[in-house]
Amino acid sequence: MRDLESNVNSAATSGAVGVAQVTNVAVCYEAIERIQSRHPSLPGIGVFYGRSGDGKSVAASYIANRTRAYYVQATSVGTKKSFLQSVLREMTIPAAKTASEMLGQIAEELAKSGRPLIIDEFDHLATGPKVEMVRDIYESSQGTILVIGEELLPKKLERWERFHGRVHSWVPAQPATANDAALLAAVYAPKVAIDEQVLEQLVGAVRGSTRRTCTNLEMLGQRALECGMRSVTMADIDQLLPRGFITGVSPKPRSF
Repeated sequence: MRDLESNVNSAATSGAVGVAQVTNVAVCYEAIERIQSRHPSLPGIGVFYGRSGDGKSVAASYIANRTRAYYVQATSVGTKKSFLQSVLREMTIPAAKTASEMLGQIAEELAKSGRPLIIDEFDHLATGPKVEMVRDIYESSQGTILVIGEELLPKKLERWERFHGRVHSWVPAQPATANDAALLAAVYAPKVAIDEQVLEQLVGAVRGSTRRTCTNLEMLGQRALECGMRSVTMADIDQLLPRGFITGVSPKPRSF
């Protein structure tokens, strides 16, 4: 864990990638690590869930690179076959002709390599046949699979007991904190020093949304530089953001 934290801190400091060592990066890493180190008799599926905007996908994509996990995103229009093909593309394995053969290829690779499989946007697969397909992959490989979805994903999965009963860990994504905002500011507003009180006000206004925290930090940094400012305090907010933080509340209708 210490090596991971060092790597993420380095990235955040340099601004080389849009990832900082926020809480959910550590949460996602710990979930993968916990499942991989499980007792052989225990199930190997993890569910990483939370609100849209909590930074789950960014965290998972980054951790996939660090752990050499296979990472795929389900889509709203995908079929079982297209999903299996996307996993095999990620594995750089030519796809067989039939779905059952492709499933066997995936399971064989997971079992042989020991690498985790991360499936993002799993809500799109939360239908009977597709959930059972993923369970089949797990049963055939006994590997580590982390699925990622929205806040209600655990409730949705209750409908499929054979999948639900093979979940090793339910991992809730955490709201962004002021400390997370400070780390994100090093990436999204690297040339401006933002006061801690501003960061606390920001995460409160966006209710801990990582995505909206990043959006506001970038906007705040840009406005500050346009005004020739290298630091931002609460006294500057009305000048820099006369309409306030972007919180997700739709603008009021205008009157002319």
